[in-house]
Amino acid sequence: MSNRNSQQAKSAARERLRAERERQAKKDKTKRQAIVAASIVAVLAVAGGVGYLVMQNNKPTQWEAAKDASLVAPKNTSGKNNTTVILGKESAKKTLKVYEDSRCPVCASFEQTVGPTVKKDLDAGKYNIQYIGATFLDTNLQGEGSKNALSALGSALNVSQDAFIDYKEALYSKKFHPEETDDKFADDAYLIKIANTVPELKDNKAFQKDVNDGTFDKWALEMSTLFDKNKDGVQGTPSLIMDGKKITGSDGQNAPMTVAEFNAAIDKALKA
Repeated sequence: MSNRNSQQAKSAARERLRAERERQAKKDKTKRQAIVAASIVAVLAVAGGVGYLVMQNNKPTQWEAAKDASLVAPKNTSGKNNTTVILGKESAKKTLKVYEDSRCPVCASFEQTVGPTVKKDLDAGKYNIQYIGATFLDTNLQGEGSKNALSALGSALNVSQDAFIDYKEALYSKKFHPEETDDKFADDAYLIKIANTVPELKDNKAFQKDVNDGTFDKWALEMSTLFDKNKDGVQGTPSLIMDGKKITGSDGQNAPMTVAEFNAAIDKALKA
């Protein structure tokens, strides 16, 4: 082989090597750019996800939002913030204040045992009832069931007084009332399921919408405040007050839990 041909061959080899290196360099550069771009997208995605979670976590809860909402009051209410709920005949000469928390198991026992007698007395005009709803068990037990049930009771009251009374009876029934530690009333679907056993509320779309929308959430909070600031010295439920005095059973401390004790205590209060 001549020197000239040898030199040409070497030059060609060097050129091929140089071209191959350039191609490889371009390929590596493109790969690096792709990795960087993917990393940026991943970082942005994570940042966006974190930002969304932060935004969601910073959104007020249903009940925090209700505190700042405008008050929408149910029908059949009156007084300051529409928290006066009077049940029964207007002609009744005396009023029995009834303080209850929807999650309260003792309230459930009272309603199951004495409730029918109370309802009979209301129908007879023996007295009327001022209902005061409490929600302190939500604080004590960590939950929302008391507030949610009270708001649903507002939805029932918006339909009629009878719907309210019948719905309250259903909430406290053995069939539907949960254990004190079971926050079942926080579930709107469960509250609507119970309502479907009440004639006036069965498949009542307006009632169901109010429950699902939390229409009377603000009202429930106002009612709860009425309990918290009551001037009757009531701290627990159930509590019964007539003419500023507690209606108690034989122990002289707690609400009467039998029909006999209730009748004796009420008759005495009515004669006072």
